[in-house]
Amino acid sequence: MLALCVCWGFQQIAIKLVASDIAPIMQIGLRSTFAALVLAVVVWRAEGRRAFRDGTALPGLVVGLLFAGEFLFVAQGLLYTTASHMSVFLYTAPIFAALGLHWLLPEERMQPLQWLGVAIAFGGIAMAFLGKPAQAGAANMLLGDAMGLAAGLLWGATTVAIRKTSLSEAAPSKTLFYQMGVAAAVLLAYAAATGQDAIRYTQAAVLSVAFQSVVVALSSYLAWFWLLRRYLASRLSILSFMTPLFGVSFGVLILDEPLDPGFVIGAALVLAGITLVSGSEMIRNLLRRRRG
Repeated sequence: MLALCVCWGFQQIAIKLVASDIAPIMQIGLRSTFAALVLAVVVWRAEGRRAFRDGTALPGLVVGLLFAGEFLFVAQGLLYTTASHMSVFLYTAPIFAALGLHWLLPEERMQPLQWLGVAIAFGGIAMAFLGKPAQAGAANMLLGDAMGLAAGLLWGATTVAIRKTSLSEAAPSKTLFYQMGVAAAVLLAYAAATGQDAIRYTQAAVLSVAFQSVVVALSSYLAWFWLLRRYLASRLSILSFMTPLFGVSFGVLILDEPLDPGFVIGAALVLAGITLVSGSEMIRNLLRRRRG
């Protein structure tokens, strides 16, 4: 799980590092295409022609469009804001997922501690947005941060859609195939339509896209699904919040990105709120043990 967090924290950095050689939208489109082709073979070998006759095709299309929208906002947002900011705002997804599941699934009703976490997280988002110093480019950064938040919202919606449809019983490789397949088609078409499909074949660009394709888009997501089947989801979710910490650290150390105090305080509140929302059950159990 620690290795996955490092990988996910670095992915925004990898995109930003070669953005002058390949537009972010094109990078994500290419990595999605690679992952979709590999997953198509995996799904076909496992299920053959019956693969898409189990009622998952329509929900798969919906989830794929949500996934494509998420990474469209990530790619475009990185043109305006820093990788550090994107890492934090993207990981507001559990907040939106918890709110959606609360209204749609009775067994997912939130407890008072979780509502407190939601309030703290949204307070942190407000602080991160409103606490920006007045400087050149602040408006662009605000736009990029808003796109990062929109990406987090769509990621949360994707989680809700998977839980509420037949995809909840589908093999992880099939769910991921739908996401990557639709994202590849949408993002590459968008890149071509907006003139962002040019590629400079530098060594850094090739290595970055290879890392994103093999490690991020394929291996890391399959490893995540594998972990979810073998370990407690609540504990894994808590550990996954190290990802934005790695993302911010890499952004500062590798890209020399600045950190203003308002964003730092806001990010800390966001992570604290998400921890309460996703780890409230584990926190309650720990408190019970201490009282005992």
